[in-house]
Order: sequence, then structure tokens, then C-alpha cells
Amino acid sequence: MAATGPTFNIHYSSQVPHDQPAKLMTSIKKLAESPGITFIPPTYTCTNNPHDDLAALIDTESTIPTVDFSLLTSGTPQQRSQAIHDLGKACQDWGFFLVINHGVPESLMKAILEGVQGFFDLTEEEKHEFEGKHVLDPIRCGTSFNASVDKVMFWRDFLKVFVYPEFHFPTKPAGFSELALEYCKRTRQVTRELLKGISESLGLEASDLEKFLNVESGLQIFIANLYPPCPQPELALGMPPHSDHGLLTLLIQNGINGLQVQHKGKWVNVNAMPNSFLVNTGDHLEIFSNGKYRSNIHRAVLTNKATRISLATPTGPSLETVATPAPELINNENRKPAYIGMKYKDYLELQQSSMLDGKSILDRVRVSNSE
Repeated sequence: MAATGPTFNIHYSSQVPHDQPAKLMTSIKKLAESPGITFIPPTYTCTNNPHDDLAALIDTESTIPTVDFSLLTSGTPQQRSQAIHDLGKACQDWGFFLVINHGVPESLMKAILEGVQGFFDLTEEEKHEFEGKHVLDPIRCGTSFNASVDKVMFWRDFLKVFVYPEFHFPTKPAGFSELALEYCKRTRQVTRELLKGISESLGLEASDLEKFLNVESGLQIFIANLYPPCPQPELALGMPPHSDHGLLTLLIQNGINGLQVQHKGKWVNVNAMPNSFLVNTGDHLEIFSNGKYRSNIHRAVLTNKATRISLATPTGPSLETVATPAPELINNENRKPAYIGMKYKDYLELQQSSMLDGKSILDRVRVSNSE
């Protein structure tokens, strides 16, 4: 990987007007394929931040936890109990883990990534059909994170689609929608089983988390990311440090690494095992657990050698659910709520309309001196 953990300060004046319509943006794919490109445009340059030395450190010693999904669903009672313990420890210590033996066919995972490549290979005009106008539009593609407000642009093209409880999807390329429907169904099943184990790891019943946050009708989003080769990967980012909204995000990639997770003040390079899911905890699991399970901060770094494709499927509460800490955890642990309630739809809209900056949105619902 060409970028191994530079420190970035993304707060600087952009040359791109904040009110510039997204449809005028050139895709990163098209920019990266420009003949003879050797430098990135100034609007993509992140400047070094000398006051954030800790975040520049790369941890090469720590091992990311692994959860064997089959032990959660078909193991002996003792094996399942151990798997639940391991799952809870991974949520508490890392907010990130790998899931193996999950039952989703490797052929489906490979096919959906090929479908993602096919979508990004569409012409600029074809992709503009699906650009969307509002952050809560069910189908939206574009570049960076939110090109209308980003002060620095990110070396990334994306497709975001609301796929549950109502399935939306682009009509191109042919066959992509059918693949996505099956893939999202299978990943939703994996996510719900993980959430049952996480609920039990908190000392609750397996179904408590799902019931409290209406996960049965909860939002699932299909987020495809394209990170083309960057001529100056040490100067730019694919995505800045941030946590995810929702409960859990499952991610797969095309064999090209670039995801880094923050752990104890250092960045850890994520090297995915074949046919595994990369899973990170989201802000609403932190809220539900009243801070016991922290959402993970992560970022995407770049390479100048290959195109990285990743596919994330975050799952959250239903859009109308007001997310608060679980009452049982408040009562059992004799603690005050550490977060105020906010409707998931409002939280999602606020995050997607803002610049990504660590946990800045979660901090808005955090109660001071809640311990």
C-alpha cells in the first residue's frame, strides 16, 4: 500500500464553491484515467497536521479480532457462549472484527463486486441518471462524500442505495439489481444474527436490541465505493476518519487493501481474509449500549498502483425510531443515559449533510458528565 498512515488536517479553504451542484462534478474514475496525470488537483490535497502525531502512528503488532459466525448459529451451547463472549469483547475493545464461516456464498460476493465495477464503468451520462438530489434520496451516486459541503475533496466515487425495508436500485447495468437483492438479503441475515449475539453479550435477551430499535424494519443501505489509483496517494484520502451511523456495517472489497481502523490512538491496516466480512460497530450501537460498545473510527487510504472497490452494507434502526440507550442497561448498571434521543432519520440526514469529522455528529447527542 502506497499510503501507510500520513496525518491529515482536512480543515482548509476549498477552491470548490460549497453550492456547486453535484452534477457538475467529474467522477474520480474519469479524472484518474486522464492521460498523463501525475499530480492531484489542489482541491484533493490534505495538509499535514503537526498537532495530531498519535493518529499518524501505524500499529503493526495488534491482531484484529475474528468471530466464527458458524459457532453463533450452529455451535454447541458452550461454543455459542464463547462466541458471544468473543463478539462482545471485540465490540468493546475494537469496535471492529472479521467474520468468517458466515454462509454467504463466495461466488455471490465475487459477483456483486463485479456488478459494482460494472456500474462504475457506465458512462458519465448514464451514472448521472442516478445522481439524486437530496441526501435521503433512495438512489444516489456521486464523488467525494458530500461535494456540496466538503472543504476538501476525497478520492472516491460512490453509489448509495436504500435497499430495505423497501428495495430500490439502479436499472443499469443489466442483472446488477437482481444480484444486489440477493446479496442484501443474505447480509441482512448475517447482521441480524450478529446483533442477537451482541444483545446477549450486553446481558440482554437475544431479541431485545432488535425489538427496541425496530431492526426488523430497520434501514439497510448498499454503499459501493471506487478508489482509483491516485498519483499522489500520500497527499489525499479516499475517506477521512469517521464513524458510521447505524448499528453494524458489513464490508467486502476486491482484494486491494486501504481500510485503516483506529485502535488505542494508532491506525491499524486491515488485511481482509478471503471470503470474510469486515464488520465495524456504528454510532447507534454505541448509543444503545450507553457507551459500552464504542463506534469505530476508520478511514480509507489510497494507492497509486490499483483500483480498490469496497462494498459496505450498514444496518440501522427504522427511520422513525428514536434511538436512546437501552433502559435495561441504565437500570441494571445504575447509570444515567449518556446520549439524548434522536430520530434515526434526523441523525442520518444530519450526518450525510455535514462534513465527515470523526464523531462530530455523535457528539451532538452525547450528554456531558453522564458517568
